[in-house]
Amino acid sequence: MDLYPESRRKGVVFWEHDVDNVSIFDTTLRDGEQSPGTSFSHDDKIRIAETLDGMGVDVIEAGFPINSDEEFAAVEEIAATSDNTVCGLARVHEQDLDAALDADVNLVHTFVSSSDIQIQKSMDSSREEVLEMTYDAVSHVKDHGVDCMFSPMDATRTEFDYLVEIVRTAKEAGADIVNIPDTVGVIRPTAMHRLISALRDEVDVPYDVHTHDDFGLAAANALAGIEAGAVQCQVSVNGIGERAGNAALEEVVMSLESIYNVDTGVDTTEIYDLSKTVERLSGIPLPGNKPIVGDNAFSHESGIHAAGVIQDSSTFEPGIMTPEDVGHQRRLVMGKHTGTHSVRETLEEAGYEPDDDDVREITKRVKSMGGKGKKVSDADVFAIAESVMSAVPEAEKTVDLKEVNVSTGNERTPMASVRAEVEEEERVEADVGVGPVDAAMSAVSSLMGDDREVEITDFHIDAISGGSDAVANVYVGVERDGVEANASASSEDITVASVEATVDAVNHLVRKEARDEKPADSTTRQP
Repeated sequence: MDLYPESRRKGVVFWEHDVDNVSIFDTTLRDGEQSPGTSFSHDDKIRIAETLDGMGVDVIEAGFPINSDEEFAAVEEIAATSDNTVCGLARVHEQDLDAALDADVNLVHTFVSSSDIQIQKSMDSSREEVLEMTYDAVSHVKDHGVDCMFSPMDATRTEFDYLVEIVRTAKEAGADIVNIPDTVGVIRPTAMHRLISALRDEVDVPYDVHTHDDFGLAAANALAGIEAGAVQCQVSVNGIGERAGNAALEEVVMSLESIYNVDTGVDTTEIYDLSKTVERLSGIPLPGNKPIVGDNAFSHESGIHAAGVIQDSSTFEPGIMTPEDVGHQRRLVMGKHTGTHSVRETLEEAGYEPDDDDVREITKRVKSMGGKGKKVSDADVFAIAESVMSAVPEAEKTVDLKEVNVSTGNERTPMASVRAEVEEEERVEADVGVGPVDAAMSAVSSLMGDDREVEITDFHIDAISGGSDAVANVYVGVERDGVEANASASSEDITVASVEATVDAVNHLVRKEARDEKPADSTTRQP
């Protein structure tokens, strides 16, 4: 059934729409700073404003000038140095309005409550008084020759006929644009579309939408308002703001650019860096799954997904938005769901040249590590690769490790047993030591028998990644009758890594001894 007209772009079907021009109003420095516990310094505000201005954001709401001398100074400096429109917030009080005007902003954003609950419980006022305040405030700004935006605060909980009345009053006073704020984040996208459409039918004035994310609907509500004919939407970087925050700049802008195919005028390649700057300055950490800018936004672990993305990123990414579009990077993440394609791609990008057997073994170890809850880093993968790729080939092993068991405690002597095939004969050795690693390595050195026992000549451990579950890379050197060999192995279990490194060093030692015993004129392919 043909529900709506369709358009195709980059192989993807889109429903057609009437959105063709949207202004981006950023309120990171005002509503964003109202996030609990967040306070930007003067320099922080200037830095964020400069970035927003350079990116081409249409309007920067720089702050609330009446709030403090410091706030006034920051707003004034941003207004004096920005190329794009700078806005100052003001209540419908003359001193607030004058502070914003004195800061020399291009746009004064004045607001007053419009819902009965706020008029009665927060303002202790009446609808009639609010209408009067609205007219007087907007007229005051316009008398000074400055553009004015008016907001009926809590518009989405305001009785519709009264909302129309207050919007009409603002227009009659000269408001250049009216913002419809979903102050407590309770409207649905379909309802937002109906509300903006109905208001446009009643009062012909440019509309802006300001949405909150209390139910996770801020971006969807902003876009619904735009589809209904709003010409501007308010956003904040990373969605920071009161309570659960605002519609996120990165989500709204990239939706408009990528899904709606609308040119917002914003340089989207700066989005990721700006996000990280605001994350650091605001002290509000981003979750890994944050759309557009989170660490996982363009990351893949699942073998099927990773294999598809390696072939063509559009298979398991939007396609119409790439990490490069927002200044981000694509990552292949290693873990329990990792497939061979990801491992091969990661290693080859780092300069390794693994064969198919290497890739399978490395993948097996990565999946095992991830299955134990370990977050596997690239450094972990490279350590595993070096261990696997330097190991003696399976067919040439003299010692094939099968099992390691250790027993230790603060009141018992550490003991270890090792089971392995030595020259195709299964053997088990047990020994004690000053610790579980020492006991296990002593057991390994005894596997060859009394007449062929090896000596451990070198041993050291490096932690590849931080944390108590860090992968350890263990280096072991062995010697017998003047012949030396060494090897390394990696595991999140130090004892296992130590045993594997020792076994591999023994195998290398046996191979070297075999080569040394060959007649001088014989030829041997070097490993």
